[in-house]
Amino acid sequence: TKLEMPTINLDGEVTVLARVPEVVEALESCAMTWQKLLSTALKEQLEKVPRGDGPLAEVDFWRERNYSLSALTEQTKLSEVQKVLEILQEAESECTGDLQEVLSDLRKCHVEALDNITFLSTLEHHLKNLTYSTRFNVVLDTIPSLMNALRTVWAISGHYNKDERMVPLMERIAWEISTRVYKVVDLHTLFKQDRAAAKNKIAEAKSALEQWKKYYFAVRAQIETSGREQHWEFDQKRLFEKTDYMASVCQDLYDILQVVIEEFCNIFSPELKAVTGEPKRIDDLLRKVNELTSPVEELTFDPFNIKSARDWKLIMEKFREEVSVENIKQIFVQNLKDPPLYKNHPPVAGAIYWSRSLFYRIKHTIIRFQEVEELLASEHGKEVKQIYLQVAKSMKEYEDQKYNQWREETEQMLPLLLKNTLLTVIGSSVTEEPVTTKKSAHFIVNFSPVLQEIIIETKYMEQLGFPVPEIARYVALQEDKYLRYTNGLKNMLDWYHKLMGTLNEAETKLLDDHIQELWRIFKPGHRKLKWNSLGIGDFIAECTQAIRKFESLVHQIHYNSEDISNKLLFIESTNLFKFPLPKNGDELPKVKEFFEYVKCERAKDVAHMVKKYTAIPQLLRKVEGQVAATNSGKSPKLTSYYAYWESRIYQVLTQLIVKNLQAFNAAVLANVLLFQTEAVLSVPEIILQPNANEIKKLTAQCVQDCVEVTKHFVRWMHGTCIECPPQHVKEDEVITFSFYSDISQNPLVIEQAVLITQNVHTLLASLSKYLNQWKKYDMLWKLDKGIVMERLAAEEPPCVTFDEELQFYMKVAQEVTQQPLIKDEQFIRLQLAPLVYAVQENARGWMVSLGKLLNDSAREELFSLQEEIQAGVFRSCC
Repeated sequence: TKLEMPTINLDGEVTVLARVPEVVEALESCAMTWQKLLSTALKEQLEKVPRGDGPLAEVDFWRERNYSLSALTEQTKLSEVQKVLEILQEAESECTGDLQEVLSDLRKCHVEALDNITFLSTLEHHLKNLTYSTRFNVVLDTIPSLMNALRTVWAISGHYNKDERMVPLMERIAWEISTRVYKVVDLHTLFKQDRAAAKNKIAEAKSALEQWKKYYFAVRAQIETSGREQHWEFDQKRLFEKTDYMASVCQDLYDILQVVIEEFCNIFSPELKAVTGEPKRIDDLLRKVNELTSPVEELTFDPFNIKSARDWKLIMEKFREEVSVENIKQIFVQNLKDPPLYKNHPPVAGAIYWSRSLFYRIKHTIIRFQEVEELLASEHGKEVKQIYLQVAKSMKEYEDQKYNQWREETEQMLPLLLKNTLLTVIGSSVTEEPVTTKKSAHFIVNFSPVLQEIIIETKYMEQLGFPVPEIARYVALQEDKYLRYTNGLKNMLDWYHKLMGTLNEAETKLLDDHIQELWRIFKPGHRKLKWNSLGIGDFIAECTQAIRKFESLVHQIHYNSEDISNKLLFIESTNLFKFPLPKNGDELPKVKEFFEYVKCERAKDVAHMVKKYTAIPQLLRKVEGQVAATNSGKSPKLTSYYAYWESRIYQVLTQLIVKNLQAFNAAVLANVLLFQTEAVLSVPEIILQPNANEIKKLTAQCVQDCVEVTKHFVRWMHGTCIECPPQHVKEDEVITFSFYSDISQNPLVIEQAVLITQNVHTLLASLSKYLNQWKKYDMLWKLDKGIVMERLAAEEPPCVTFDEELQFYMKVAQEVTQQPLIKDEQFIRLQLAPLVYAVQENARGWMVSLGKLLNDSAREELFSLQEEIQAGVFRSCC
């Protein structure tokens, strides 16, 4: 559609042209023509509908509308059109109203089309995958992303956020998915394909149909949860009625293939031909199986059409009835040796229950056949009835054989099972066992699972109507008593094993006598008492009382053990390198002050540690009193227990020293300042104050003092928890046996001490290297100022030379003032102020000497000049 422009000349001002009647009349005629033309074009566009049922048809529809309306809109924006409108408006023409209304409608429709195609374009890639992809897995992957894209359109679009737009679009998508299933699932060829591939094809088709609904509700739930978007309240019948029905048909087809493939074809396998020796009969059965699908392949209606639902239901019912009898027969034959059991059913009664359940299923099918006399009288009906009678006879023989075998075995085994002892021991014997193996001895309740099974079988056999042996009925009636006994024994043994599990090897040795006493009380349970004995309840009560007493003793020992462990934990967690805090905000301690502080704080902490250590023997004496009824600290029964704790103390002290040395080494390497030192000028060298060797010695001594902390922990005498008294080796030499001799030789301790020394050495070397940079000023103090000044005076240099020299030393003094006064390196702060001051003073000294020399030289010249002037005056007077 093309707008024709007016033929009259429109050059000139709008206000002037609007007052010319001929111009206005011509333009009104043109405007009416435009109004009719645009109205007709707009009406045609609004009457158009998408060409096709798929979603891409809707995308194409809006793209075409946008194209057409864009062309019209662009024409209305032409300068000629705009000037015509301005002139008519200026002239207050009545025809502009209708034209403006049409133009407004055009703009609205164009905006809508442009907005719709903008948002629908975001769906186009997904819709093309849905429409044109050759594989179902692409469809399955597309549906989730498509649904999320629809949500975005719903949330942002100005027009597709209404039911009247979104529901038809979704309906088209559902149609497209259904169409894909129609194309792929062809019943005339489906059962002629490879059956595994056909199953896979049906499964994918069903999954696609279900995914459409699944992801719709998933996105709907997200929208509801967000609370920011308008909810989806669409007509679900329009969106899912057809796809849901088609999914159910796909499931039916999958079931048919499943029955044909796995429940028949896999049964009538080549192996079955070899086993039965009747290949012809197996081939006949396979032929019948293949014939089961004939009614489905020869359908005269479309099963995917929901209007044919009733006809399809009848087809499926007939298929299932035909399959049922033969299927149950094969299930029975296939699972005879290992029948599937209901939960909690015993093997024999469970097998009989299984056989009867199959019988009731096959009987139900025959009853349905009997309701239709002509069906049972047919050849197929007679064949089904014959199969039924054969299977029913086989099932009855199977039940009788299972029952008779169970009755015979029960009458033989039950008396023997009742003669089992209450308990049995695994892991080791409980006669004369070494102490180290006591924890491996494990008692278990010796109630045979076979006995429990017989009780359950007896109860189910009676429910099935079988007569049971009298001894089995008697035992079954005692089930509650046996359950009470087994639970009591199990709880008792669990209690005992839990207690034993809390003991370490040292505690097991410590309680050897008490464990032996427990075993003596347990002995009747695994030597004498049977399940048909009297006194089982008394035995359980006696064992329970003994375990309670043993538990009380174990708790007391663990209470003291925990107290000792807490003291050792205090010792192990002590910080032997407590550093002083900076003074006045950031002023660090000096080197000696730092190490003196560490030493003093360590001494305080060591006093607390030793106090904790010396309290440990008192706790061990308490344990001695509980176990051996003595308080000597040297009971032979506790020898290994003393040794255990002494070993723990050694481990704790070793860990204490190693951890503290590691922490100190970490502090050395970290960029956390600990103390400060000074760089000073000690002519002719620049050194640290205190010097590097002294810092190394102080550090090494601090590390050594840390290790020597262990000298305060005196060893115990052998087989006791009593401290060794000092030993007089010579008249003036006394030795105290402590943990120091062992810990100081520990490789881990030595390694950490060496690392600290090396790291401190490396740091001091780095500082020394830094100080070497200051040697560029060493001519200030290495040269003899007197000699240099004498030489300079002898040369009688001009003032310029003095100026240059003075400028040089002044520059040196100024340069030094610009150097940083602090150098931080890892844990040491180097104060450079003394060095800077010394260099400045030396530079100033040279400046003073030069000034004095210049002054002397100038004075001599002045006096000489004065003498010459006086001599000249004298000569002139003469």
